[in-house]
Amino acid sequence: MENNIYFRRANYYETDKMGIVHHSNHIRYFEEARIFFMKNIGCDVAEMEENGIIIPNVDAYAKYHSPIRFDDEVEIEVKLVKFTGAVMGFDYTARFKDSKVTASVGHTEHCFVNSDFKPMSLKRKYPEYFEKLKNNISLSE
Repeated sequence: MENNIYFRRANYYETDKMGIVHHSNHIRYFEEARIFFMKNIGCDVAEMEENGIIIPNVDAYAKYHSPIRFDDEVEIEVKLVKFTGAVMGFDYTARFKDSKVTASVGHTEHCFVNSDFKPMSLKRKYPEYFEKLKNNISLSE
């Protein structure tokens, strides 16, 4: 599977008093990359929500390697590394576009629930989404 890369330029308002992108924004960058990835594989998050599928984040992690500053351009590589039909997990690597130096790495876990926040299995209720996600799991390198 070809990795999906999401490009992002750091905005001034995302920086803190030290002039670097605040650590919480890395999680936001990961979310943007995940939504971009899902849309690219045919699992548009907005469309899924319209169909009654809610995808809450149940765990998020980031480790910071090199500070991102205002106007730096980064690429976020996103990989679907876990998918059961009820739970999915993603790994992320944010790198500076030009140097490819790692800025941060992270992981998020998500589940699928209906509008009543009851857990659901995509395989049973939405097999088309199940297949698209299952077919895009990254294999270990």
